[in-house]
Formats: sequence, structure tokens, C-alpha cells
Amino acid sequence: MQKEEFLKKTEVELKISKNSEYTVRNYIKANQLLIDSIQKTPDQITEQDVKNYIAENLSDKAAMSIILFLSAIKYAYSNIFQKDITTTIKRPKKEKHLPTTLSKDEIKKLLSEFKTEKSKLMVSLMYACGFRVSELVNLKTSNLNFQEKIGHIRQAKGNKDRIFNIPEFLIEDLQEQASKNQKYLFQGKSGKLSTRNLQKIVSSAATRAGLKGVHCHTLRHSFATHLLENSVDIRKIQELLGHADLSTTQIYTHVSTEELKKIKSPIDTL
Repeated sequence: MQKEEFLKKTEVELKISKNSEYTVRNYIKANQLLIDSIQKTPDQITEQDVKNYIAENLSDKAAMSIILFLSAIKYAYSNIFQKDITTTIKRPKKEKHLPTTLSKDEIKKLLSEFKTEKSKLMVSLMYACGFRVSELVNLKTSNLNFQEKIGHIRQAKGNKDRIFNIPEFLIEDLQEQASKNQKYLFQGKSGKLSTRNLQKIVSSAATRAGLKGVHCHTLRHSFATHLLENSVDIRKIQELLGHADLSTTQIYTHVSTEELKKIKSPIDTL
């Protein structure tokens, strides 16, 4: 089987399984890179070829990059050839990184640096509701119920739906934005806003604010951490974030600087 046919069949399988555009794109890319590097037809590639590719191209990458690469290869070969050429390849352990968060003062500083009211509104909503960047760009005007002051995230990560509360602070600006009668709440000049465009907007504002390592997902991490600092139950935070597993949410219990500041040393009680 030639490369083009193999990749097309893999794409079809991914789409039938209702995988996200992000997953489809990355799984296809991983398999394409492997085939181009090994220079064999897909059916000729062996387990040793996969090991050699990882050693030569991914050994200096994060463990998660290798895990995702192996998942992409396993998916394609299991579905197209009914075999798994990654079976005996040992997966590296995931590194445990605490998520980067901003303080409330840093959030204010960041929001003051946006050049347009639209940009500020988009990022304010992303922080206020803990959205993933893909959830914001896919948010439709029809997903908002201003009368009930709630909105719906449709088919988010893991193909899950969830509701969110429309913040009182933003409701008038959001109603004005929704009155433009666009399919998506926020759109670019040529239609649907891209996640890359939004990432650039946030990165540029963060640079102007003198904040390092800030991305769209930093706002989601900050949302969860600030709720925890406000004593919101972690299971409620889990629902608001759309996490399937509580253990995913529990990472924020290790992040809250404000909570750590409240802990007194035992010497203070002697």
C-alpha cells in the first residue's frame, strides 16, 4: 500500500471515530513523518523502524511527544493493517509539570494590554469561563442564552457538552457582540477565527505586559486556580473545566500560591 492511500484511509478512520481536527491533523502528520523518514511503504515498516525513528528524531523531546507519536502510529496500523507495530516499545513516563498560572493582578495587567475591545472581550471570556482556545473559536452565537445567563460548549475535548455561566461583568459586551448576527460569536475578517490567531493575540499582549510564558491555556489554568483559592469545591471546578477524571483537576491543588501563604509555620504556634 502506498503512502497516500494509507494516510487517506487513516484520516477516514479518524473522522468516523469523531476525533477532533487537532487529533486528525497530528496523527496524520506523525505517520507521514515516519514513512518519509524510513522511506518504505507503510506495510513494510517494522517495529525496529519505529524505534530507530524515535531514537533519531524524538529522543530530545518531552515524554508526552513520544507517547502521542506512538499513539498515532498504533491507531493507524491497528485500523488499517490490524496489527500494532508499537506493542513492545516501552512508553516513557510522563513528566509532571505544574501548570503556569497568573495572579489576579497579572490577569488585570494582561487585560489592559489588548489593542482592541474585541480582543480584550475574547480573552476576558476565556479567563472568566476557563475555556480552551478551541472552545472559544467554536463558540456559536446560538450557544448563548442571555435570559438564563448560561451558555453551552458543544462537543468539546472528548466529544463532551457542558454549560458555563455567562459572567455578569461581561454580559452587556457579549450581548452587543452577539447582536452582529454572526454564526460564531467571534469571527475574523475571512470568517471563523483561528486558534493560531488568538494565540498570537495573547502572546503579544503578554509581551507588552512583561509577562513570560503566557499562552491561551495559561488563562484556563489561572481560572481553575483562582476558583480553588476562593474555596470552590474541586468537583464543581471539574465540571466547569469539562474534565472527565477528577485526577486531572487535582493538579490545581498543588498550584495555589495564595493557599500556601495561609499555612503558618509550626514555630508560630509554640
